[in-house]
Amino acid sequence: MNPQKLLAEGLGTAFLLISVIGSGIMAETLAQGNVALALLANAIATGCMLFAIITTLGPISGAHFNPAVSLAFALRGDLPWKDVPAYVVIQIIGAILGVWACHLMFDQPILQVSSTMHRTGVAQWWSEIVATFGLLFVIFGGLRSRPEAIPTLVALYITGAYWYTSSTSFANPAVTIARGFSDTFAGIYPGHIVMFIVMQIIAVFIGHIVLRTLFKEDA
Repeated sequence: MNPQKLLAEGLGTAFLLISVIGSGIMAETLAQGNVALALLANAIATGCMLFAIITTLGPISGAHFNPAVSLAFALRGDLPWKDVPAYVVIQIIGAILGVWACHLMFDQPILQVSSTMHRTGVAQWWSEIVATFGLLFVIFGGLRSRPEAIPTLVALYITGAYWYTSSTSFANPAVTIARGFSDTFAGIYPGHIVMFIVMQIIAVFIGHIVLRTLFKEDA
């Protein structure tokens, strides 16, 4: 496995979590109880970071930063199955390291477990299926129509999906796991992580069936 690709995936996922957690902490501190304003700031910062890391690291590793995306590319035959475990492991490690780096940056305890942010129930589980499917739709649709626009498409999609999904669009198993290690605005109670990831993986298989048909080259 190419170490340059793994470094890109790990570093990119770390920066993604720094943006998610850091903007959540900053927004909650400055918004003075205005949750809508805090979520808006959180969404914009995450979208900006996604544009930056996909643009800069895409040519190196494909800029997955997401085990669900890596799985989807493997199902399409665009990522060797032997590379998937390494991608997934480095994405999760990078995500957790990003959370810890962010805690240090904001002078918080580095080791935390989310205890207050409960995210569960059928509505939020279904939301994660929709959010993850939509992310794959944007990626593979972009690859078919305008590959150079993918950083913008993904950034805009996630910024919007923070608002139009009830789960605020995690859509990423590595992000979901890492956010369980932060007792902040963007955290998730660890007991609710598994179902989020199950829904995200279900969305990958739904997307593989639907999007392969929708975006066939000879369509």
